[in-house]
Amino acid sequence: MDLSGQLKQLTWLEEQQQWILVWIQPQAQCDVYALCGPFGSCDEKSLPYCSCLNGFKEVNSTEWELSDPTGSCFRKSPLKCSVNNDSSSNGPNDQFFQMSTIRLPDNPHVLNTANTIQDCEIACLQNCSCNAFAYNSMNCSVWYENLLNLHQETDGSGETLFLRLSASELKNENHMEKDIIWIIIGSVIGFLVCTVIILLLVRVYQLRKFVLAIRGSETSLVTLTYGDLKRMTNNFSDRLGRGGFGSVFKGTLPNSRYVAVKRLEGNLQVGEKQFRNEVSTIGIVQHVNLVHLRGLCCERNKRLLVYDYMENGSLDTKLFHGSSTVLDWNRRYQIALGAARGLAYLHESCRDCIIHCDVKPENILLDKHFVPKVADFGMAKLVGREFSRVLTTVRGTIGYLAPEWLSGVAISVKADVYSYGMVLLELVSGRRNSEKLEGGHVDYFPLLAAIKLHEGNVFSLLDHSLNGDANLEEVERVCKVACWCIQNEEHNRPTMGQVLQILEGSLEVGIPPIPRHINWESIICGHVTDRVVYRFFQCMTDEIKAF
Repeated sequence: MDLSGQLKQLTWLEEQQQWILVWIQPQAQCDVYALCGPFGSCDEKSLPYCSCLNGFKEVNSTEWELSDPTGSCFRKSPLKCSVNNDSSSNGPNDQFFQMSTIRLPDNPHVLNTANTIQDCEIACLQNCSCNAFAYNSMNCSVWYENLLNLHQETDGSGETLFLRLSASELKNENHMEKDIIWIIIGSVIGFLVCTVIILLLVRVYQLRKFVLAIRGSETSLVTLTYGDLKRMTNNFSDRLGRGGFGSVFKGTLPNSRYVAVKRLEGNLQVGEKQFRNEVSTIGIVQHVNLVHLRGLCCERNKRLLVYDYMENGSLDTKLFHGSSTVLDWNRRYQIALGAARGLAYLHESCRDCIIHCDVKPENILLDKHFVPKVADFGMAKLVGREFSRVLTTVRGTIGYLAPEWLSGVAISVKADVYSYGMVLLELVSGRRNSEKLEGGHVDYFPLLAAIKLHEGNVFSLLDHSLNGDANLEEVERVCKVACWCIQNEEHNRPTMGQVLQILEGSLEVGIPPIPRHINWESIICGHVTDRVVYRFFQCMTDEIKAF
């Protein structure tokens, strides 16, 4: 059953790559029970299908915007019986508005005592609960409850229904109809006004359809037009950021909800590949720690993606760019846990294993509650469950690349584990893993972290802005996990599932060895200070003696 209230059976045609409608019940949209709610009328040839009867108006315009008119019509003017509680009091009586070619509402009451249409009208007026009557073939039918399932017949069939309205409301309706007729007949301006109204109605319908499509995207992707996205982003005026493959803009839905619109730019072939990567990976999965892809645009050479808007931006802005908001240790630990859950889901719980290939702080977004969302799947690779690794070109960001990327061998999910380990170290220190010092040296934090871990002095690694306010056990646990993740040999690194267990405290792990590729590359390239070199050789000597 879809939003229309109809039961539909569809079949998938593999050759045409599309769904074909096989069976539908009820076949007519207006045959859906109580589609338009009380005192609403359905017309198959109009859009929207539902409208309030004459003398009635919507209770809540928001419900109509959501295409949910049930219970949304009420009288503009109360009946005289309702006001005075006496049908015989002074003042004009209620009158009836004649509605032709109508399929009569459900649940009529037949009055055998009324033999003429005048008797039927009087009987309805004498009962304050009577809302309408119909007379046909010497049968008088009245309706005491809400009028449901009124249907405007388009083939000229149907019957005549007399709708009870207050005398003042019926006078207003007649006066309004005369004004419209005179405007149409005697004024070109009237014609222009009508044209504008039609255009506005079409636009309102399009916006309503667009909002419903976005709201329905909780479980499926929505295809949007380039024009829709230009309007959402105010012609791409509010740029949130820029990357190697394009820019991200802030957009606003008609319901005032914010979204992030990613516009792919530059090399069309590369952009097309990234576009397909994102749609084929994040477009088919949903997880609280993965960014939610809501829609896409694939119009001529335009390639755009629509995501949920992340109020707190990316993790790197909170760690490295002097943000006014300092992430406390508890929040950093929760970010580490959330990112691990997202990556573990990609690696172990999807139908096909997904290797992200570019895990870094810039690709970990934070929502308004600082819940982390792994993002940017333009470099991701799908790997069937029957395979453990895939051969691909080097991709990712320097500083987060696992050693196997540079050796040309096939990669596995352990490449993501390595990158995640580098991110953990930056969460602890609050700075980049490599920082240039005076004299051309580079302070390489991963080696320092490994040495301090062996010394049992991990608290000295903590971001100074935290002023020592952190859980020592958690800091040590994070440093252990990080140093295991960045081991040179893949088989020495844990899986993301194991990483999650360690961080949650359900799995114990020992102190890892100092990664060899970090040791020698850092020293040979002058990437560490003399103090760290001295400590490294001291640790190496201790290890040799122990051996």
